[in-house]
Amino acid sequence: MSQKTKQQKAVSKKNKDNFVKNPCADDEPKKLENDSPIDEEHTDQIGETGSILASHKDSIIHCLTIIGQIEGHYILSQQTKTTKYEHVIPLLVSIEEDERIDGLLILLNTVGGDVEAGLAIAEVISGMKKPTVSIVLGGGHSIGIPLAVAAKKSFIAKSASMTVHPVRTTGLTLGVPQTFEYFQKMQDRITTFVAENSKISKERYNQLVLNTGELVMDIGTILEGEEAVDEGLIDAVGTVSDATEALYDMIKHSKNTAKKSKAKKQDK
Repeated sequence: MSQKTKQQKAVSKKNKDNFVKNPCADDEPKKLENDSPIDEEHTDQIGETGSILASHKDSIIHCLTIIGQIEGHYILSQQTKTTKYEHVIPLLVSIEEDERIDGLLILLNTVGGDVEAGLAIAEVISGMKKPTVSIVLGGGHSIGIPLAVAAKKSFIAKSASMTVHPVRTTGLTLGVPQTFEYFQKMQDRITTFVAENSKISKERYNQLVLNTGELVMDIGTILEGEEAVDEGLIDAVGTVSDATEALYDMIKHSKNTAKKSKAKKQDK
């Protein structure tokens, strides 16, 4: 063996001796990666579903973005950014059932979209037992309003806005009284949901919907950040940091309540 080879082996051994082996190192890192909810596969969900898992101390939250237009039963053009309800609803169910996930953060920047698809997503969110927090960034217009108020606590950025307007449709419409009644019933569904999940009354929400003195080519009302809070639609003006902090506080309270409930059952 040459002198150069001996020197290389000696240097290699010396370098290895400079590191202390982790006594808790897993012999199967791939297995550990698959067991963790925060792995490369789940991180790829950003491009597919607009969502990601994030951890803080001993809590894990799922961050879901609802952007562009809410796509319903008809596929929109490729030039339109959409949120597909057939992707979001199963995802929400999996979040609710996954014991590793402690809460849900919803980031909203949507122009609205399909009424029934938006209401379906909003109903799933409002029915979740886990802590949920939403924040409107940019805009939460039209059917985006029920999505914003569906969470247990809602925020809106100071520069964001929300457009309240009546239900409308595209395509063929029959000029008969039944058409008006159908739209009225659909509007009542939205109004009822918003009133039940926020602090605004049905009467006041209808006044905002039918306002004719603000929009030039339409009827309705545009509410900016603080105005949405003053009307009772949104709970508070804040940032993403405020929303995440509120969510972690809710998670902490939920865990403490669960511990107390478990302790009481054991005492019995």
